[in-house]
Amino acid sequence: MNSSNLIQTAAVFGALAVIFGAFGAHALEEMLVSTGRLDTYETAVSYHFYHSLALLMVGILSLQFPDKKRINYSALFFIAGILIFSGSLYILCLSQVTWLGAITPLGGLSFIIGWVMLLLSFGK
Repeated sequence: MNSSNLIQTAAVFGALAVIFGAFGAHALEEMLVSTGRLDTYETAVSYHFYHSLALLMVGILSLQFPDKKRINYSALFFIAGILIFSGSLYILCLSQVTWLGAITPLGGLSFIIGWVMLLLSFGK
């Protein structure tokens, strides 16, 4: 992915995080409270938003340091993390399909690998 694509992807993910957060706070709050999933949904939105900002940062860094190839790997792992971690939690909260909780850690692992790739991009 080039820098422009990364920044555009970050913008889309950021907008979606705000939409999902607002949707959860207003349209879904009663359902999420009654099922005991409000905290889970808020965690999904928080990690979604944090990593949308991280993706934006990676896009900006890739503009400044185009020779750092691992930056793109960092971005891909952040995208995978958002989709797997937050996505599985959103679906879990809305559908009560509990087995999805088993794949959520893979999204968390993707986030960690993304941060490690960013570290390695600027390591010796």
